[in-house]
Amino acid sequence: MERQEYRFRMKDLPIEERPYEKLEKYGSQVLSNAELMAIIIKTGTKQETAVEIAQRILKQCGDDTGLGFLHDISLEELKKVKGIGRVKAIQLKAVIEIAKRMSAFSNHNRICISSPEDVSKFVMQEMRYLKQEHFRVIMLNVKNRILKQMNVTIGTLNASLVHPRDVFSEPIRNKCASIILVHNHPSGDPSPSKEDIEITTRIIEAGKILGIDVLDHIIIGDGKYVSFKEKGYM
Repeated sequence: MERQEYRFRMKDLPIEERPYEKLEKYGSQVLSNAELMAIIIKTGTKQETAVEIAQRILKQCGDDTGLGFLHDISLEELKKVKGIGRVKAIQLKAVIEIAKRMSAFSNHNRICISSPEDVSKFVMQEMRYLKQEHFRVIMLNVKNRILKQMNVTIGTLNASLVHPRDVFSEPIRNKCASIILVHNHPSGDPSPSKEDIEITTRIIEAGKILGIDVLDHIIIGDGKYVSFKEKGYM
């Protein structure tokens, strides 16, 4: 007789521990990271419930970083995790991408930039986890509302890679009133380098000629940022 493999399911848990029921009764905000992941994972394995699988993954990746590892881990790496496999890995990556796009859409349509902190809130959750330096331009209208953002360069930041013509090409095309420069430091330390300061000065001068104000340059670290405006670098 063929042996049937038993899989733990959500309904095998006590009612008060089931993520679906908790979400319905109390709202999604009360669920832990593991419980939210378990709803996406759905089914467990012969040895673990979906919640236990999620708890194990978070423990292996360091739960103190929250769900940030999902930005970094590749689809192939997720597929190799015991209890995940191809379909669940795809589901997890799809949900993270949806969340990222929803955040970007919401921010583009609502945020009016009035401080460096506003910029940090707009880009922090995505840029703090990037493994390479991304140099971006945030374009604003006359009311300081975000029109668009774009990557200028990806990789090690140096003056030869960040040319004013590349920085201002899209702002000119979009007829924006001003721009904010943003880049991340993968080390997590947002302290500006000598080259960061030199690049910023060069771009500010080009902006004056073109009639587009450079309002600030924000460097993103791991959960913290540095504003050139606030530090007196510009």
